[in-house]
Amino acid sequence: MSKRDFYETLGVSKDVNEADLKKAYRRLAMKHHPDRNTENPEAEEKFKEAKQAYEVLSDAQKRAAYDQYGHAGVDPSMGGGSGGAGFSGDFGDVFGDVFGDIFGGGRGGGGRTRAHRGSDLRYNLELSLEDAVFGSEVDIRVPTLETCSSCSGSGAKKGTAPTTCATCGGVGQVRMQQGFFSVQQTCPNCRGQGKTVNDPCPDCNGQGRLQKHKTLSVKIPAGVDNGDRIRLAGEGEAGVNGGPGGDLYVQVQVKPHSIFNRDDNDLLCEMPISIITATLGGELEVPTLKGRLKLKIPAETQSGNLFRLRGKGVKPVRGGATGDLLCRVKVETPVKLSSKQKELLREFEKSIQQSGKQHSPQSDSWMDRVKQFFDDVKS
Repeated sequence: MSKRDFYETLGVSKDVNEADLKKAYRRLAMKHHPDRNTENPEAEEKFKEAKQAYEVLSDAQKRAAYDQYGHAGVDPSMGGGSGGAGFSGDFGDVFGDVFGDIFGGGRGGGGRTRAHRGSDLRYNLELSLEDAVFGSEVDIRVPTLETCSSCSGSGAKKGTAPTTCATCGGVGQVRMQQGFFSVQQTCPNCRGQGKTVNDPCPDCNGQGRLQKHKTLSVKIPAGVDNGDRIRLAGEGEAGVNGGPGGDLYVQVQVKPHSIFNRDDNDLLCEMPISIITATLGGELEVPTLKGRLKLKIPAETQSGNLFRLRGKGVKPVRGGATGDLLCRVKVETPVKLSSKQKELLREFEKSIQQSGKQHSPQSDSWMDRVKQFFDDVKS
């Protein structure tokens, strides 16, 4: 049986480069793999043809011999009539040789030590409202893993060095055959590092990192709020085998304030006033985060009325207009009155009642609605 031209089998030209050759083979291997074509008996033959063609054309010496002598240059047993004499290996090799760059690992590269980025850390930082609004600079003490200075992170005792793992040959992974597929797993001996330590560093016990505390100065920008995070690049855990360090995320938690509550960029406060001030009006001293202000209370102010002091709130950390200070008044009922004070209030109440409904429009309106409600229920 005559064999198809290898270039024709893979659908490429004779001047194809290595990258395009691999792409062509990968496409055919995925298309004709027997596991994906269980009901197509011809798929396995096409798969073998593609693999055989790729094995020859991906090898520089074999390709040169094939280009000069054809099939005879690469298959000494061709005269025996076996159409598959040039095929070697199993289906699992496909995914180790061709798709290793997708799933990680692959053949070759022995002796490599895998570097890993250090883990990110989070630090919860409690701030006063003043520090959050105006910004500050605070020192924090953070527990972290740092590179061992005795072994420079290698894990090996000073004067020695890690050796290539005998189980995986330094790749960090071992190949497990499962049917047609060759599955790569982390090497159980070196745990994916590709190196083993025979004489561990006494300071870090062969880990290459030590648990330590470090003090960092954190600049808090003005306007931060609950849940905001400040990233300190490279201040997390140290990397492994020379890998980059992780990051430290400082998460802001603003402590409750004795006077103010924050709502986005506004500040809110509840301000008690006497019934006299609410009735006759007056002037009150109002606290702000930047000092004191005078607030004029108009006569006949009702409990719950809201007064807005513009621009006395919080300037957003990401820019924009400064928020406002919202003061909600709460009319306070007098307590612990003397007998004379109580008598004066009763006389005052009589004078109010004699004047009709004009002095308490909300109360009278509400009573009218209640009366109407009961009349509707009866009907």
